[in-house]
Amino acid sequence: MYYHHFGLSEPPFKITPNTEFFFAGGNRGAILDALIYAISHGEGIVKVTGEVGSGKTMLCRMLQSHLPEHVESVYLANPNLAPEDILHAIAFEMQLPVTAQSSRFEVLQALQNYLLARHTEGKHVVVFVEEAQGVPLPTLEEIRLLSNLETERDKLLQIVLFGQPELDVNISRAEMRQLRERITHSFDLPPLTADEIHEYLAFRLRTAGYHGPDLFGAAVIRYMADVSAGLTRRVNILADKSMLAAFADNTHNITLKHAKTAANDSEFGTVPKQPLSWLKPTIAALVLLALGIAIGLLFNRSNPAVSSAPASTLTPPAPQTAVLPKAQPEHKSEPATTTPIAAKPAADALENRLAETDAWLEKQVPNTLTIQLVGSNSPQMIEHFIAALGRSLEANQVYVFRTQVGGKPSMTVTYGSFASRKEAAQALDGMTDNFKRNHPILRSIKGIRAEVEQARNSTPSQPGQAVQ
Repeated sequence: MYYHHFGLSEPPFKITPNTEFFFAGGNRGAILDALIYAISHGEGIVKVTGEVGSGKTMLCRMLQSHLPEHVESVYLANPNLAPEDILHAIAFEMQLPVTAQSSRFEVLQALQNYLLARHTEGKHVVVFVEEAQGVPLPTLEEIRLLSNLETERDKLLQIVLFGQPELDVNISRAEMRQLRERITHSFDLPPLTADEIHEYLAFRLRTAGYHGPDLFGAAVIRYMADVSAGLTRRVNILADKSMLAAFADNTHNITLKHAKTAANDSEFGTVPKQPLSWLKPTIAALVLLALGIAIGLLFNRSNPAVSSAPASTLTPPAPQTAVLPKAQPEHKSEPATTTPIAAKPAADALENRLAETDAWLEKQVPNTLTIQLVGSNSPQMIEHFIAALGRSLEANQVYVFRTQVGGKPSMTVTYGSFASRKEAAQALDGMTDNFKRNHPILRSIKGIRAEVEQARNSTPSQPGQAVQ
């Protein structure tokens, strides 16, 4: 829903594990490395515990995709089986020639033969058991017995148990002491701190194609840390709903109000539940958009530039021999008398463009479109960028306006005025790769005016005020 609004190429906060979004912070990367080492070189049983939503499944997926080629993995997603069934489940995952009617002895023999053959080939076999806290104790004991399959020098099977803290409770029982003794490595996924949540949000947004300053301010992150208890699944849900709430308000500035709205609509049990009533008009608007009758407001897009990425990562375009299609203003424009940007000192050029943009915004009709090129909270970066643009584009068609993203002052650079979406899309398609690498998007004048007004009301600007 909100992806184009924030300049995203894909959903940043889906709760379905996607290894492209694996966050190595919060000790996750170190645990992954240790697990790979333990499986490749260790013996016995490995245990990984963490609260619901702490990232165990993501870690398991990463582990499967990063193991050395000589390691073969078997995955049991739902091992809540009787002892007599768990061996069959593992054999079926290995595609061994057994049937449901095969006896325990026949299945065990087939398993041992398979593992011996893999060992001869220099292969290593590991079984990942998810939701291990729900495995009946007798079944856990049957899994332990599998670790007895070995040669004179090596274990034939490695076992990794992923479970919630209740797994530790089950293993601590007196009757499970033999399993406890076989656990050679034990890892715990800690909750993320507020600082780690800040890094996590920035990382996932950047991975999804965002190129703007921080969307989530310090107060919002502190609130999300409290409500989520540092659990990544909860953080994903809160971030997703907060961005949707900001989209519904037609703003790129995610506030504490949006975060509280998201928390109230979640099932965490830490805040009162309230219906997501603000979502109804959003859904209706999106339906209209799908039907092709959306109004100009829905052409509003994002302020690109990622929070944790330094401003220097915004790539200014090199001089081009070809220029963009000329933007045609909706109203008759004055002759272009503006001195080329590059001919002026950078700071003067920036102030000049800010002043001319204010006048330009007042003249445009709400549904006029422009191409947003880049955004940054660094005035030096913006100065450098518009100086480079002056060598490639018509100087009087480059606009800069002040805004606010994540509670911090920022600036956005746009190009051109287009009366229709078709004209704007053609100009966007005609951009060279040097322009496109910063992911330019279309913006409506109506949306920009609302954004500028909101920034002015939040932090009144002074003439010549520099963005911090």
